[in-house]
Amino acid sequence: MEIEKINIYNCLRDFNVPAAILDDIFAMKKDLDILINSWRKLKATGLKHDEVAEKVSKLILSEVGIDTNHDPVKK
Repeated sequence: MEIEKINIYNCLRDFNVPAAILDDIFAMKKDLDILINSWRKLKATGLKHDEVAEKVSKLILSEVGIDTNHDPVKK
């Protein structure tokens, strides 16, 4: 479970979600549970890891009022 959390955190950082926002989400058990459950449900639909991260990051950024018209960080 801890590795899953770290992977989700890092993947969302790759899609430009600020660490401060992620820290707030990961600090609240209820918020973290919602994030992980949603992540798993999206994965279960057949989306790839990066596709899930893109959808979740856009939702998080739009909820906090950050413009989501951005390109993910290229590795």
